[in-house]
Amino acid sequence: MDKQRLIKPYMWLCIAAGAAVTLHSALNLPLARLDLRLVPLIVVTLLVSSRFCIPIPRTTGQISFSDTFIFLTMLLYGGEVAVILGAAENFAASRFGKRPFSIFTCIFNAAMMACATFLTVRVMNWLFGPVTEFALGEFTASFVVGLCVMALVQYVANSGLAAIHTSLKANEPVWVTWRKKYLWTSITYFGGASAAGLAVKLVSTAGFYALVAAAPIVVVVWLTYRTYLDNIEAMSEAAKAEAAAEARAESAAAQAEQARRHVEELSHYIAEQERIREQYAQIEKLSALGELASGVAHDFNNTLAGILGRAQLLLAAKDPARIEAGLKLIIKTAKDGAKTIKRIQDFARQRRDHDFEPVSVDQLLLDVREITRPRWKSQAESEGVHISLELQLGSDEARVMGDESELREVLVNLVFNAVDAMPQGGTITLSTRESNGMVEIAVADTGTGMAEEVRTRVFDPFFTTKGKAGMGLGLAVSYGIIRRHEGNIEAESEVGRGTTFRIKLPTARNAVRSEPSAEVPAITLVPQRPAATSVLVVDDEENVRELLRDILESEGYKVALASSGREALEMFGDGRAFDGVFTDLGMQGMSGWELAHAVREMDKSIPVAVVTGWGEAVGSGERTAAQVDWVVTKPFEAAQILAIAREIARRGEARAKGTAAA
Repeated sequence: MDKQRLIKPYMWLCIAAGAAVTLHSALNLPLARLDLRLVPLIVVTLLVSSRFCIPIPRTTGQISFSDTFIFLTMLLYGGEVAVILGAAENFAASRFGKRPFSIFTCIFNAAMMACATFLTVRVMNWLFGPVTEFALGEFTASFVVGLCVMALVQYVANSGLAAIHTSLKANEPVWVTWRKKYLWTSITYFGGASAAGLAVKLVSTAGFYALVAAAPIVVVVWLTYRTYLDNIEAMSEAAKAEAAAEARAESAAAQAEQARRHVEELSHYIAEQERIREQYAQIEKLSALGELASGVAHDFNNTLAGILGRAQLLLAAKDPARIEAGLKLIIKTAKDGAKTIKRIQDFARQRRDHDFEPVSVDQLLLDVREITRPRWKSQAESEGVHISLELQLGSDEARVMGDESELREVLVNLVFNAVDAMPQGGTITLSTRESNGMVEIAVADTGTGMAEEVRTRVFDPFFTTKGKAGMGLGLAVSYGIIRRHEGNIEAESEVGRGTTFRIKLPTARNAVRSEPSAEVPAITLVPQRPAATSVLVVDDEENVRELLRDILESEGYKVALASSGREALEMFGDGRAFDGVFTDLGMQGMSGWELAHAVREMDKSIPVAVVTGWGEAVGSGERTAAQVDWVVTKPFEAAQILAIAREIARRGEARAKGTAAA
């Protein structure tokens, strides 16, 4: 049941009852008993005691200091005066206290006090006779009992009426409300009744003005109650604080447990994401490897198809002219295949040293402009397309450490790509600037631009937008070159607005251009006597060994073959003398470097040539440490091998002459 709807009826009922008892008391005032001494008592009650109000915890109610004066008025002047004074005092305390109420609530509070006081007077008159005569008796046990009854009835009536109102607002039982919020207020009634009884006895023995002497007692009672209330509030606050602390501790424990679960979930999520990232990276690697293998297979199938088909035709050919032309085509096709291999090596190689020299960036751009001029000017204009190339050079002192030919290859490739991206013409801009120890080279065009999915793949091997016209290795090789120079290359593009490639390389200030290395002897093509020259060929590939033997024997050189480095050392140990050595680099058991070291320990002057398929991945530091004279990249030409053989023969003859002269 919703009790709150009964609040207004209850308040109106109390107001009606209070008005009735107040009117009854006014009509029955004992005028003959009233005197001037009542005036200061009324003034003190209305103006002073109502100011000393104490709020009731957890409610909107409050208790005033006036109970003592109401009891005193009841004992001295009768119940009618006490009823009127109590109603007036409660109205004043409600309206002009520290927490003023509305007029309606003030009237309701006054009515409750009037009813409670009226009930107290009637009980006292019934049990002890007229209350004024009760006060004139001796200070006996009966008087003390009467004071207790007066305080108890006033307390029960007043707190009961207030508890009913509060319980209706809180929608809870009256007993629960009274026990929680009004039970402890009994002290003020019993203290006030005791103070009033003491004051009455003082008046009866020492006169009315003995009340002045009783004032400290009243103050002590009020202070005692105030201290009691403060202690209760402190205990309540302490209990609240303890409860709040327990709640916070429980909340903190719950939050800690929740945080622990979140950390576990986050750790699991991170681990899962890392696993997925690794799987994705592996998939990307496999995808890139698949594209690389597919591209290599495509290009080499074309190369091998040309060589195989042409060789089969030559087997059936009888015309020397056709045979010569076919062989030239085979040579050309093989060279094309070698170029494809070189591009792949350029993309994938990891050089262990850098034969870099200071390179002037501005001069590099000037060279690139002149090298590419036939493409962006002459050829374009012949096709009716106007392309201009602008230079925005920075400082003349801007230098980087690098391989000038490789950097030039990168920039030329970027310019050619820019020309291809401007079929209707446009402007290519080459610019340089220095910032934070880096030199930035920008190649910008006003061409068609690239979509985002194309831009993110421009450096992938075998990825091309030119169809059969491109192999997709140009930018991949360029990327490898720039990374080998400890730099970075990025592409910025927007469809319809053009593309800009930015290359950032470390600055090489105050660098001095080094002189060309003279560690590799030059080949002097001087006719020698090949029949007197003995050469050892070491290679684990039989077809390569036989090819080198055939090339050397075609010029009359004596050739010995070894399939491994250890076999070659055994041939040296048998006492056989050789004028020079051709050795493969990557062999099982003993590499070409190890063989060269071992040969040098036996003969420091014998010429050694390394023939390798790793090409420029061979570092000059390793070559110098092994004291290797030449490095030949596979596939090689017969002229290269014969030129080295002639130099070996020349050195052998010179050494023989030196020995004879000694």
